[in-house]
Amino acid sequence: MSLRGKKLGILISCTPDEANFAHGLHVAEAALAQGVDVYLYCIDEAVPGISNTRLQKLKRGGLKLYACAFGANRRNLPLDDKAVFAGLTVVSDLIAATDKFIAFN
Repeated sequence: MSLRGKKLGILISCTPDEANFAHGLHVAEAALAQGVDVYLYCIDEAVPGISNTRLQKLKRGGLKLYACAFGANRRNLPLDDKAVFAGLTVVSDLIAATDKFIAFN
């Protein structure tokens, strides 16, 4: 069964040094390799991880990367082009619009 064209939403809320952050990136990488449209949202402790080299490489490879604007503001992180900064409405939209939505905490 081909997964090409399916949509996967991923929410990551743990720090970039935790195993679940890396696991979330691994799932995103594997899905992209199968032709899945992947939408990844970093929230809470994961927001500083948007600068992660591996995550930015996935973004260049087609990953749609979002980050919590409130979380970035609380951590004094710049709202730059590393991710699309948005609020929880986007998370709700991703849950509704993807075929599968998973979270890594």
